[in-house]
Amino acid sequence: MPGNKLSSFPPRSASLLPAAFIALALLGPQHKAWAFNFEDVATQAKALAAAPYKRPKGELPKALLDLNYDQYRDIRFNPDKALWRDARLPFEVAFFHPGRNFNTPVRINEVAGKAVRPVQFDPKDFNYGANKLNPKDLNGLDFAGFRVHYPVNTPKYKDEVLVFLGASYFRAVGKDQRYGLSTRGLALDTALNSGEEFPLFTDFWIERPEAGAKELVIYALLNSRRMTGAYRFLLRPGVDTAIDVKSRLFARENITKVGLAPLTSMFFSGENQRSQAEDFRPEVHDSDGLSIESGTGEWIWRPLLNPKKLLITSYALSNPGGFGLMQRDRDFASYEDLESRFELRPSAWVEPKGKWGSGRVELVQIPTPDETNDNIVSYWVPDAPPKPGVPFDFEYRLLWQKDKERKPPLSSVTQTRRGHGYLRKPDDSIALTVDFEGPALAKLPADAKPEAVVTVDGNGKLLETNTLRNEATGGWRMTVRMTRNDTSKPVELRGFLRNNNLTLSETWSYILSPD
Repeated sequence: MPGNKLSSFPPRSASLLPAAFIALALLGPQHKAWAFNFEDVATQAKALAAAPYKRPKGELPKALLDLNYDQYRDIRFNPDKALWRDARLPFEVAFFHPGRNFNTPVRINEVAGKAVRPVQFDPKDFNYGANKLNPKDLNGLDFAGFRVHYPVNTPKYKDEVLVFLGASYFRAVGKDQRYGLSTRGLALDTALNSGEEFPLFTDFWIERPEAGAKELVIYALLNSRRMTGAYRFLLRPGVDTAIDVKSRLFARENITKVGLAPLTSMFFSGENQRSQAEDFRPEVHDSDGLSIESGTGEWIWRPLLNPKKLLITSYALSNPGGFGLMQRDRDFASYEDLESRFELRPSAWVEPKGKWGSGRVELVQIPTPDETNDNIVSYWVPDAPPKPGVPFDFEYRLLWQKDKERKPPLSSVTQTRRGHGYLRKPDDSIALTVDFEGPALAKLPADAKPEAVVTVDGNGKLLETNTLRNEATGGWRMTVRMTRNDTSKPVELRGFLRNNNLTLSETWSYILSPD
């Protein structure tokens, strides 16, 4: 996947389908009389699912398909042509030009009262930079995607807060944040030998906001060979930008694995896994861990890895409270990157609406040789996936957070470090050092001595554990020394802090990947 060099661009590219049709319907008297709503998108999605899938065909001129990364990036939308710029509304919408990998059209419509108006592509709205393109190649095109602007940092400037570009990818930022990880509408058969299927957002309808509006409604139609779907996104930019997602899926056929609310991020190196190459930066990642609120009161923290081989782990749950790929480390000194500013990249938290039932949070970690690939994926896999002929509804809230990230109420893991078991006389043992901080530890009396409760699976042998107060942070440190039996296989560890049978922390869940 393309990486983080281009701030607005999601990490993958994909082809996009044209619309099937536009259906108009009025809402009941209890709502504002919009010309278009979620049920209209659902009607289209249901009709698409009942018909044979038609593979999208890229119809871009060769000159646009052959653009390299820098050439494509040199094509810029004129901000004076943004949707609603002349009306001076709080939200504005700018558009992406098709080209390179973004080679099939996305149709975008404005919903204003009782009218639905297609937003027409016009090459005069773009600055082509140093590119020399034939004007004939720019006729009859559609957009590749769009971005939403809103004054989230200062009332004097409309910041870019949300981007839809490529397949079903989108990402957002809140106040004082930089683009990092992305989300998707849906993941199908991720990390299976059969290959992953990437559904596409093919059509969008954006409601025209009122003067003074603080939220924006976007509808989207999703389509792929085996699945269609209707989506409604309610965007509320702010300190924590929130997106309420409502979806209804229609399966054309049975699917082995359906990933709901998928998150996609990058982890190249961190304090638990130093870079093998010379790098002035101590850490390079958009997220440093997977956080899970189990729904039973237990919180789980899984530090991320850049494994040597594909690594898939999961957590079986019933009605989870939420999960997210988090960037907990907010210290610039941990990264030292003045361009990427990893410490400002958001955490993304998925908060289910209603009860999701039984299923699992799955984490996929893919080897990557550098930071240009998004190699981390996490999503919810329901035990009862969508079935052909039966609508499948699910809703959740996405929170893009930095300063007020979701954390357990007790104490959290702040870092995990790995090294040799004995430094003076190195042996084959492995040392893991885990720091915890939080309210439960801060309230401990001075003479308290928390114990570390640690377990390892059958491929590991626990040699010793210790705890000691971290005077530098006010938290507590857990140290683990262990060996593993078969270095070609992973080892799973779990640990938490306890005092007099009272749990003090979230559960640290770690995997030693195979050598």
